[in-house]
Amino acid sequence: MSTVYDCKSSELRQSGVDAAVSALRGGDLVVLPTDTVYGIAADAFTPDAVRAMLAAKGRGRNVPSPVLVGTTRAAAALVDDMGAFGQDLIDEFWPGALTLVFRASPTLLWDLGDTKGTVALRMPLHPVALEVLKQSGPLAVSSANRHGQPSATTAEEAERQLGEVVAVYLDGGPCADNVPSTILDLTGTIPRVLREGAIPVDRLRKVASVITGGTPLPPPAEPLAPLAPEDVEKPALPHPLENGEPPSAGQTVS
Repeated sequence: MSTVYDCKSSELRQSGVDAAVSALRGGDLVVLPTDTVYGIAADAFTPDAVRAMLAAKGRGRNVPSPVLVGTTRAAAALVDDMGAFGQDLIDEFWPGALTLVFRASPTLLWDLGDTKGTVALRMPLHPVALEVLKQSGPLAVSSANRHGQPSATTAEEAERQLGEVVAVYLDGGPCADNVPSTILDLTGTIPRVLREGAIPVDRLRKVASVITGGTPLPPPAEPLAPLAPEDVEKPALPHPLENGEPPSAGQTVS
């Protein structure tokens, strides 16, 4: 039988967080609020729990789950290499609505699905989710809805779709913003946008200037003043992957 905990205030939150962490450690599923939509969570290192989560959503191993973390140190332990821009993007946008796809550490003993050796990581900007994550460790989390149905923005919506397959529902009130996270693939030499979302691509380009994919920036509203010859940058040499296809990340989020 499922239990719903009111976590709308810090005074009521602790009992729900404790119950959620206990359920996750026992291999059960938990629904929790994030800064985008409600998520269904399983311990990332319990394969049976991850399979149960995918089954609850009605989707297969071909759509592997992203992983939420509560600290940047936890993220670093899960990846093989941060690449040229990973740490800078984390410093700028985490916690927040940016999912970063990395090559996973080859030493990890987990099974998130058909990930092709990658992991999609995010640190959510939500007090309830962060409190759970800091105690539970990394969680496999996907949107709390049946595959193909609208994402849940309240605990009630999630419960209507998922029912008693979830042990604990943490009710943090309606999500403030139901726009999904932006997904950026860092497994290749050049970062690649897999999905546009809450963080605009032009903000990402302020940290990682060369990014493929995404909607091109609109032209400026007013013409720019011409640059003096000495201020004009010389064009960069073409990147060796410029005319090729970057490696596939194998990660999507419904």
